[in-house]
Amino acid sequence: MYDTGTLLQIIFWGLYAGCIYILLATGLNLIFGVMKIVNFAHGEFLMIGAYITATIFFLTGFNPYAIILVSMLALVGIGAVVERLCFRPILGTSKLNEIFLSIGLIYIFTNSAAMIWGDEWQSIKSPYAGISVPIGSLNVPLDYIIIIITTSAILLGLYIFLRKTKTGREMRATSQNRKGAMLVGINVERMDILSFGIGCALAAAAGTLWVVSGQVFNPYMGSIPAVKAFAIIILGGLGSIPGAIIGGLIYGIAENGAAYFLGGVWKDAISFIILIVVLVIRPTGLFGEESE
Repeated sequence: MYDTGTLLQIIFWGLYAGCIYILLATGLNLIFGVMKIVNFAHGEFLMIGAYITATIFFLTGFNPYAIILVSMLALVGIGAVVERLCFRPILGTSKLNEIFLSIGLIYIFTNSAAMIWGDEWQSIKSPYAGISVPIGSLNVPLDYIIIIITTSAILLGLYIFLRKTKTGREMRATSQNRKGAMLVGINVERMDILSFGIGCALAAAAGTLWVVSGQVFNPYMGSIPAVKAFAIIILGGLGSIPGAIIGGLIYGIAENGAAYFLGGVWKDAISFIILIVVLVIRPTGLFGEESE
């Protein structure tokens, strides 16, 4: 038998891990929802965000949680350039073009990062490392609490932007009906560049929280998180941001539960077992719309 404290600890650790997955998957889903493109290089934006945060931290010693805004803004610009130069010319063509382009970007980004920062594993130490907060019977690392609060704040800001601003409503309209949006005068190309930039910024936020939590990183770190992000949006439903949030939480809790009860070798496998089960029962994902 496992006591309640152990189960609560697994759930809380799953929430923390899920936050990183949620930000990465939400950005990927936002891009897919508006542009309907598949970008397998999305994990590399997480990697770049991690390196930007770590570099500024090493040079200045600033609180890494404050650097998250700089990292996100930098990735908005990088994402805009990538969208304009790479994905804009092939938009609406074969999905194979998108797949091979994004695979090419993976090699470009990883090798560029290795040339700039080296390919050794690195890590940074949070200023709050070693500080715990008692919550009931648990001693929760302060960093985990800050990560959950930061993720919640970013998602709340995204919700307000999409629901309460004119640009956000135009972005949602483009996602729902691209041709209809064009007919009513919405600049869909502007929505494309904004959605891609914001999606990359969310990946940068995930990368910042990744390094602040004490996990190691190198130029090749983006592949596994990207695969999991794709699994999460398939689980939650393509184009569904609530689905990405719920899927990320499910994955985080499932991974930590599997690692504790079954051993670390099951950490990655259990998530994909869940994905297979959901797709067999509901192929459109938890929040995907059934096709007519």
